[in-house]
Amino acid sequence: MKASEYLIYKLSDQMKASTKIDADLFKQKKVKRGLRNEDGTGVLVGLTNIGNVVGYERLEDGSLKPIDGRLYFRGYEISDIVNAIIEEKRFGFEEVAYLLLSGQLPDGEELKAFHNLVVENMPLEKNTLLHIIELEGHDIMNILSRSVLELYTFDENPDDTSRENLMRQSIELMSKFPTIIAYAYNMLRHGEQGRSLHIRHPQKGLSIAENFLFMLKGRDYTELDARTMDLMLILHSEHGGGNNSTFTVRVTSSTGTDTYSSIAAGIGSLKGPKHGGANLKVMEMINYLKTNVHDWHDEEEIARHLEGILNRNEMDRHGLIYGIGHAVYTLSDPRAVLLKKLAGQLAAEKGRLPEYEFLQRIEKVAIQTIYKVKGRGKTLCANVDFYSGFVYDLIGIPQDIYTSLFAMSRIVGWCAHRNEELHFEARRIIRPAYQCVTDERNYKSISDR
Repeated sequence: MKASEYLIYKLSDQMKASTKIDADLFKQKKVKRGLRNEDGTGVLVGLTNIGNVVGYERLEDGSLKPIDGRLYFRGYEISDIVNAIIEEKRFGFEEVAYLLLSGQLPDGEELKAFHNLVVENMPLEKNTLLHIIELEGHDIMNILSRSVLELYTFDENPDDTSRENLMRQSIELMSKFPTIIAYAYNMLRHGEQGRSLHIRHPQKGLSIAENFLFMLKGRDYTELDARTMDLMLILHSEHGGGNNSTFTVRVTSSTGTDTYSSIAAGIGSLKGPKHGGANLKVMEMINYLKTNVHDWHDEEEIARHLEGILNRNEMDRHGLIYGIGHAVYTLSDPRAVLLKKLAGQLAAEKGRLPEYEFLQRIEKVAIQTIYKVKGRGKTLCANVDFYSGFVYDLIGIPQDIYTSLFAMSRIVGWCAHRNEELHFEARRIIRPAYQCVTDERNYKSISDR
C-alpha cells in the first residue's frame, strides 16, 4: 500500500470513530432528527404563500388521520389546474410558472406575452454553449450545476436582489434549463456513443415541453408525448418549502448570496437518490421484477419477490421498496394519481399496456407486502416517483436525464421560494442549532502526542 493510500485509510478509520453518536442521546436531548417530529411530521420552520402539501388531518387528541393527498399552488388545487388544462387540450407549464412566480393566474394576453418572453430567453450565450459542448463527464446534473454557475458571469447584475432583477433571473433560468439539459445530453451521447451531435435551436410557437423534446430528439415525438411531458413539468414544479432542495435554496438565499449560487446548491440537493434521483431506483426495481417474476399476472409470485427485497435478500439488498410511501402523503399522492391516469393512455398508444398493468399490480401488492412484513405503522401509497420513470421511458427519454428533468421543472418553485425568502419583511438568516456532545479535552503539544 502506498503511503498516501495508507494515510487516507488511517484518516477514514479515525473519521469512523469520530462520527459515532449514541442514538439514545437524540431522544434524551429531544433532537428533531431530519427536522421531523416524533410522529414523522415536519418541524415548522417557516411560512409561505407558494405551495401547500396536505396528506393528513390532525385530530383534537393530536393524532393524525390519513386523507387523500392534496397539493396546492398559490391556493389552487393541482388537480383542478391539471384537469382544466387536459380538458382544454393545451399546454399548461407556462401558466403554472406564471402563477408560482407572480402569485396570480395570467389572462390570455399575459400568458401569451410570458410565453414569448420565455422562448426569447431559451437560446444560450455562445460561450455557455461552447462550454457545454467541451465538457467531459457523464453526469448531466453536474453539467447543469456548472452551467448555472457560469451564467453568473454573463449577468450584468448577478448580485442584485431587487424584485425586478430576481424576476428577470427567474425567467431566464427557467427558460435556459431545457436548452442546457438537451444540449448536454446530446453531447454526452456524441462523446460516449459516437452518435451525431445535434444542436437544435428552440422554436417560436412551441411550448416549453415541445421545445425540450424537439431540442432533445427532433420531431420524433407525438402530441400525447408532449402533453405528458407538460404534465410532468407541472407536477414537479413545486412541492412546498420543506422538501430538501427547496429548503436548501431558502437556506442559502437567507444568507443573501446570488441566485446562481443558491440554485446550484438546490441542484446538488436534488441530485441525491433520496430526493430527485428516486425514480431511477424505482426503474431499477421494476426492471429487476420484470426479469425475475415469470408470470406478471401472479400476485403471489410478485409478493414473494417483494418480501425478498424487504428482507434484504434480493435486488440491491437495501431492504426498500422504492416509490412507495411519502413523508407527508398517506392515502394517496395527488401527483401519482394524475400521472397514473395519463401513463395508461400513453402505454396504450405505445403498445405497452402489459407493462403498465404489471406496475399497477406491483403498486397494489407492494403496499400489502410492506404492511405484512413491517406492520401498519404508517399509511402508505405510491408516490410520484413510482410512475414517473415509466412515463419518461414511454416518451423515449433516456435515464441519464431523469433527475435533471426534475430540476427543469422545480427551477420555477425554487425561484419562487428564493424570491419570497429574500422579500419577507421580517427575514432572518436560517441558522438552526446543533449541540456538541464531545467531552472537553486538554490540548497537548505535538511533542507530547
